[in-house]
Amino acid sequence: MQIALAEARAAAAAGEVPVGAVVTRQGAVIAQARNRMREGHDPTAHAEMVALRAAAEALGTSRLDQCHLWVTLEPCAMCAGAIALARIRRLYFAAPDPKGGAVLHGPRLFAQPTCHHAPEVYPGIGEEEAGALLRDFFRERRT
Repeated sequence: MQIALAEARAAAAAGEVPVGAVVTRQGAVIAQARNRMREGHDPTAHAEMVALRAAAEALGTSRLDQCHLWVTLEPCAMCAGAIALARIRRLYFAAPDPKGGAVLHGPRLFAQPTCHHAPEVYPGIGEEEAGALLRDFFRERRT
């Protein structure tokens, strides 16, 4: 999670919402990313999406069933859908997102009968630091 938090700090420094993600397999980092929506003029360039794409490219497959995803914020519906389609084995996330999250909040995508694959979910890892990064980022923009 420390690598994902470093990516989140880099996102904030670049003016992006501070979210970072890392894909690992057997303890090795396969891909790491941060939000790049503003930079790439791409509304789908959430940290999770960028990391999943990079991991799939690195491994030469869209099936990431032996991989784990570490992310600093509860994934939204788009990202949760991509996680399910990639067949990520385990999802670790730091801060919950009651407004935009889709794992423990909102649609709770992995609990839906139409979801073909649900990863094991481990929330709250690094929650304080990730939450502080997000609060500070938005506080600075509101003042």
